[in-house]
Amino acid sequence: MTSGPEVLCVGESMALFVPAEPGPPDEVKQWTRTIGGAESNVACNLPTLGVRSGWVSAVGDDPFGRAMLREVAAHGVDVSACSVDPLRPTGLYVKESGAGGSPVRYYRTGSAASGMGPALLDRLDLDGVRVLHLSGITPALSDSCLALVRALLDMPRGDRLISFDVNLRPALWTGRDPGLLAELAGQADIVLTGDDEARQVWGTGDPAKLRALLPGPRTLVVKHGERGATLVEGEPLFAPALKVDVVEPVGAGDAFAAGFLAATLRGATPLERLRQGHLQAAVTLLTHDDVGVPLPPPVVATLLHADPDEWRSARLTGEGVVLT
Repeated sequence: MTSGPEVLCVGESMALFVPAEPGPPDEVKQWTRTIGGAESNVACNLPTLGVRSGWVSAVGDDPFGRAMLREVAAHGVDVSACSVDPLRPTGLYVKESGAGGSPVRYYRTGSAASGMGPALLDRLDLDGVRVLHLSGITPALSDSCLALVRALLDMPRGDRLISFDVNLRPALWTGRDPGLLAELAGQADIVLTGDDEARQVWGTGDPAKLRALLPGPRTLVVKHGERGATLVEGEPLFAPALKVDVVEPVGAGDAFAAGFLAATLRGATPLERLRQGHLQAAVTLLTHDDVGVPLPPPVVATLLHADPDEWRSARLTGEGVVLT
């Protein structure tokens, strides 16, 4: 039996800086460095769900790149297929914090990850990989990254599935055609999208209408924010989200994808797959980190099989699950 990744996630991650003291961003002198990236977030969530994962990217030959490889690996993720670019730097982004909100500024032009291309396929070991996870961020980074995503989608799959999280980042598509996301998603087996970004890409966030526009993928998941998510594999199935005392929303979508994929791989029912996504998102919403502390297995089992009233009455707090 192979011990390699069951889910392989391909895409950029960056060093992330957040203020370590209060005050306007231009006056803050102390910052905390962490890491962030959609695909690595998914990869880091999966081991907490009992799924072996790998992350493939390129980082710079710099302290940020070395920290990134070390910290992603610390979550139990296989990073052996990542490459170190001796010329391009690791990308970074800064999350400001102020009374008007928390804008994010990206410094990723010319990053090591933006230099990825189809040659990356030569170092991929797909033996035992059941799901290849991609996002719409990668094809927006550069022409070579778009070529990489096309090459991954064109590979023979056999029983392997390709999961594609739309992850629309409008700023990345400036001067590029976001309609490409519709084309790329149409080639995947599993598509995850927020209804808001679906409206920008397809012109509708309605699951049934979106299904008509996306006939190819066997699985479509439309996320409706804090309201819940809809799975379309036949008749649409809506599952409300778990109520949560939110600390920080960043990373919840990636956690949902990890939970949904993990439940899909173990052959769970459609409702359990959506609920596993909601549960994984919920534990991430309770922390400033992109990977939350897993709930005790008995609590997860109880909630996955709860009747509709019990599910709706549950609320996840910093102290645990309470019934409202």
